[in-house]
Amino acid sequence: MKLVSTPRIEFLRDLAGEILGIYGLGRHVIAIDGADAEARAAFADDLAAVFDEQGHPVFRASLRQFRHSRAEQGRFGPESPERLLRYLYDFSLLRRVLLEPFRLGGSTGFVTRAFDPDRDTWIEPTWQTGPADAILIVDGEFLNRKELRDLWSYSALVETDAESEAETTDAGATDDANEHHVADRLYRNEATPRSRATAVIDLSNPHEPRRVILDSC
Repeated sequence: MKLVSTPRIEFLRDLAGEILGIYGLGRHVIAIDGADAEARAAFADDLAAVFDEQGHPVFRASLRQFRHSRAEQGRFGPESPERLLRYLYDFSLLRRVLLEPFRLGGSTGFVTRAFDPDRDTWIEPTWQTGPADAILIVDGEFLNRKELRDLWSYSALVETDAESEAETTDAGATDDANEHHVADRLYRNEATPRSRATAVIDLSNPHEPRRVILDSC
């Protein structure tokens, strides 16, 4: 279906064209990294819609649906930003049921949703297959950490005004929100995602995304 042309859609068409120009053949995984969950997921959804518009098979997944259960997280110590960064997500599960079988291609089945974080329960797996040439878009926080960054064919780090505002701790924010802000600072200091991502994208105006050109000097 033809999408309505807007500055955001045109930006995404250019981005999809860049990716397909390099990775048009075979199975490839695109990571959409960023601390603002809502903006990050919406960007990934819209990028998937652009791939679909261009007739290229595309699948969507979110890291939030590959978490450890609360009980499993508790085995790694009390709640803290450090525990959130290290142990919130089940990377072994992500690799085993999604990334590795997706990359194998052929008739190998893969699962795009494994865990419901709102209900803290496992999801009955729905196994999918796809054609030889396909894109998988995964959105999530901390995606350019050392355990994951070599798994992506292409990664985009999206940044928003909400992240800048979060640098000043809001006394009215929930403990969970503050823990995520601190965990994101730990992640940025440790993984330097701006230097690891293929593209850094400014979403301070979500209707008009722009590519950030970083000074390599």
